[in-house]
Parts: sequence; structure tokens; C-alpha cells
Amino acid sequence: MASKVELVVEVKSPADKLWTGMRESTELFPKIFPEQYKSIETVEGDGKSAGTVRLIKYTEGVPMVTFAKEKVEVADDEKKLVSYSVVDGELVSFYKNFRVTVQVTDKGSADGVGAVVNWTMDFDKASDEVPEPDVIKETAAKTFHDLDDYLLKN
Repeated sequence: MASKVELVVEVKSPADKLWTGMRESTELFPKIFPEQYKSIETVEGDGKSAGTVRLIKYTEGVPMVTFAKEKVEVADDEKKLVSYSVVDGELVSFYKNFRVTVQVTDKGSADGVGAVVNWTMDFDKASDEVPEPDVIKETAAKTFHDLDDYLLKN
């Protein structure tokens, strides 16, 4: 049965800056999140547009997964929206379908500071025994806040 988890995170960085940081995650995330990512490499495509496939290798400290391959389904820089599906790795054994969509928008404050990240995960559990993906949602929230902190300092 199809399920959906949603998350809304407010950050202090401007939307354009946060979006750029997310689009540069292949290089940036292993550098600023070494406790999570061993490496991220582009194995197909240009690394940013639809059709791109990235191989993400996680550190030993990340629960349940050692690697994931994700395929970019939608990449729209104008709308600051990206959507990707996990196509290989341990998550595929837990979830028959696993798609994440992220959109960054301006917060709409008078001073132009801040952005809102809308993160949605659509998934189908492989069985009833598979736990709810709470740890994935929590990790996403932490990643957006930590990326925001990094971008505000750099």
C-alpha cells in the first residue's frame, strides 16, 4: 500500500543559496557530513539533470544501509525542485517503491531571509514487518538544518 511522509523545515539561508548547496551535494555532502557519507559519485548522467544516477556510500554509523543508488526523476532549477527514486541498495529490500521529492521556496519574509524546504517521501513497504521510515525523516530534517548552518558560515 502506498504511503507518504512529509516534512517541512524552515531555514535561515536564502532559498537560492540552499538550493545551490543541495544541487552540489555530490561534492559537498561527504565534505560537510563525513559522519554520514563515505562518498557520493555520479555513475550515469551529468550529476544534476533527470536520468542521473548517483551511488551513495554511507559510513558504518548510518543505520540499516551501506549504500544506495538513486536516480534523478525530475530536476527543475527554476522551481528549485528535485525528485529521485532509490533503485539499488538495502532500502530496495525494505521498500518496493521509494521516491523523495524536495522543493525549496522563499520564506516570504519582508527581509528576504530564509527558506522553506518541503520534503516528501512516497513509498510502498515490502512487507508489514518493515518499520515506518522515521529515521529517514529525522535524518532529512537534520541534514537540512546542518546544511543551513554550514551555508551560513561559508
